Amino acid sequence: MSEDISIGVDLGGTKIEAAVIRETPSGSTPFTVLARRRVATGADGGYASVLANTVSVIRETAKEAGVDPLAVPVGLGLPGSVTRREGRIKNSNTQCLNGTPFRADVSRTLGREVLFENDANCFALAEARLGAARQYSDGVVFGVIMGTGVGGGVVLNGRVWGGPQGLGGEWGHHAVGPWRRPTDLAAGPARGVGLSERPPCSCGKMGCLELYASGGGAEAEYFRRTGTRARLADLLALRKTDAHAAAVFDELLEAFGRGLANVIDILDPTAVVLGGGVSNLELLYTEGRARVQAYVFNDELITPILPHALGDSAGVIGAALLHREGLSGA
Repeated sequence: MSEDISIGVDLGGTKIEAAVIRETPSGSTPFTVLARRRVATGADGGYASVLANTVSVIRETAKEAGVDPLAVPVGLGLPGSVTRREGRIKNSNTQCLNGTPFRADVSRTLGREVLFENDANCFALAEARLGAARQYSDGVVFGVIMGTGVGGGVVLNGRVWGGPQGLGGEWGHHAVGPWRRPTDLAAGPARGVGLSERPPCSCGKMGCLELYASGGGAEAEYFRRTGTRARLADLLALRKTDAHAAAVFDELLEAFGRGLANVIDILDPTAVVLGGGVSNLELLYTEGRARVQAYVFNDELITPILPHALGDSAGVIGAALLHREGLSGA
């Protein structure tokens, strides 16, 4: 049985997770986790704190697994990406990292090169290589993150396609609204049909998919309409009795349908895998799929839309696989 050990790191807004994994492609399971640790990101302490916590959790997890972190590949996934020309972090929700040479500083402090990639790309890579889309990995797998925000990644023939600007898969920031559905056109320009107008996205643009199809976007819209804060699970429970909760879910499904139909029209992926907290809603695979089918440029929808198989471990596992990509930056 062949063995291949590597270290993956998933750097989030509140926690950093590291894992040492052993790939066992000829075994009964495709990989084994030898050690795993989670620590607070420490963003309140600023850049130096996040840097120190990242390097520390890598070393501690490697020690627990009996592995030398200087002798095995190390990959790191994080929200945002790394600029191509200067190697600086951009678009990260951990604000103290933006504009910094974090990639170079982690590698220098650890004493070896660390491979970096966007967290959604790590998710897509893990699910394509070792998870829900393993049987489709020789084609095009589109991995979707639907949680507080919306992200995505494209895996082509088992390898991440990031693109020359590192924007591959960023479907959460293509504009989808406001609009009216074809069946609403006879109703005229009255408010409340199709997708409502929302405040600007965190990226500064209007109408981004993330505003409608994320858990954070749905919760913010319910608060904007009612003045009451509620979690997405609570809104789902209220859907049949609360007109505002029903409207928020209708717009979430509508944006999901239109947005994913756009992706399928452009990429025609072999499979789509959904991840993130919102992806656990069963209605995405029933009502949501029906919305996609209604808008895709075809008379049928063949593309499988799959739930994730690796849970919240996908990001750290994908990061551990980056050494197979030959990547040096997100």
